[in-house]
Amino acid sequence: MTNRTEPLVFVQFYLDCLSHASYLVGDRTTGWAVVIDPQRDVSGYLSTAGRHGLTIERVIETHVHADFLSGHLELAERTGARISYGSAAAIAFETDPLHDGMHLSLGTVDLEVLHTPGHTPESICVVVREHADDPIPYGVLTGDTLFIGDVGRPDLFNASGLSAEDMARALYRSTRERLLTLPDDTRVYPAHGAGSACGKTLSTELNCTIGNQRRRNYALADMTEDEFVSIVTDGQPTAPAYFAFTSARNRQARPVLDEDAPVPALALDAVLEARAGGATVLDTRDPEPFASAHLPGAVNIPLGGRFAEITGQVLDARDRIILCGDPGTAPEARNRLSRIGFDRVLGALSTTVEAVDEEHLVTAVRVEADALAARIAQGADGSVLVDVRGPDEVRDTGTIPGARVIPLPELIARLGELPAGESLTVLCASGNRSSVAASVLRARGFDTTDLRGGFSAWHGQVASTGSTPRGGVRA
Repeated sequence: MTNRTEPLVFVQFYLDCLSHASYLVGDRTTGWAVVIDPQRDVSGYLSTAGRHGLTIERVIETHVHADFLSGHLELAERTGARISYGSAAAIAFETDPLHDGMHLSLGTVDLEVLHTPGHTPESICVVVREHADDPIPYGVLTGDTLFIGDVGRPDLFNASGLSAEDMARALYRSTRERLLTLPDDTRVYPAHGAGSACGKTLSTELNCTIGNQRRRNYALADMTEDEFVSIVTDGQPTAPAYFAFTSARNRQARPVLDEDAPVPALALDAVLEARAGGATVLDTRDPEPFASAHLPGAVNIPLGGRFAEITGQVLDARDRIILCGDPGTAPEARNRLSRIGFDRVLGALSTTVEAVDEEHLVTAVRVEADALAARIAQGADGSVLVDVRGPDEVRDTGTIPGARVIPLPELIARLGELPAGESLTVLCASGNRSSVAASVLRARGFDTTDLRGGFSAWHGQVASTGSTPRGGVRA
């Protein structure tokens, strides 16, 4: 943030669980502010604006987001702010479109709109100047066009006639002809950081400069357009299935989130009745207590970490969801699910799972690395091994010999590759994603265990014994 004697108020908000950055930009001389690329639960922007004596008068979306449900409608309802996208965006509700080259004045602070297609056709970047005539901008809000260490992936937009190659060529021009013409000292503020599936080599840094990126970002190196197309379309991570849903939802008028509303507390009988009617029981506890006791058919997605993103990889936004775990965490879980548009939360179990009578609970088997290694070495393990880590992880570390690699975001789409009626043993890096995958598979009728401690435990077992068991695993 700038010195308080200067007109500019600039605040970056970072949501670790979605690797999502959003921004509040304001002008002390007028009290006007805009929010760029907001998350759906918007109380943080409102409280920050209030502390600085600012009124949010516009919400700017750099593009139609696919990885989260944006908070533009929530902010508009709470503040009366106008909603703006780039003029190329096709949106099903009223917006105040922004055209290439347009300047928005907040008073002394000036915002310049750059049309930068490539990640999506309507993508824009916003150049921020503390004074309209400043030769060096304060910074540029690059959305998903330019990240620290990467550029936005060009393969998420599947409209007819626009291929990943078409978008990559547009991205090449946007970076070279628009962003790289800014002065080297211009700060770069992207919409995502490391962990996001919107690129492949995003940095943990949350801002940088144009000059630094010119020198260090592989995608900005001196290369031909054809070379750029090849390099940015290769090796992109699997996009979670919910991306298509969220992208469509961000274009629509939809109900707004009341992040302070209570989550209905459901007695066990109501939970069991809803489950019998097809609702999904989502157990938000860690893998070990889940394995010790849980409701039959429950899906285990721990609330810590990338809870919403993982939910979006293995469940459907149309699923009716019942939460169980610590009842006190139900509002947090509901709000985090709402960030990706999973709004069909019916309620939460009113007690802890541990308080439920044993007759209503089941356990899950987690196999130890040494036991699995011994069974494999003896040719006594008849399970099919399934590695749900990403391709990069497997490429970097290897996997257990014979394991089938099915990344977690692809698991539901590839269920047909798994043999019905046979035992499965699932592994990941540490045992969290494997608990997710194993619970999903059990809910669909597969006989499934998972490897406690994941490949890390397996690698430690191999290192301690000095051997690599190879027999007995069927692919």
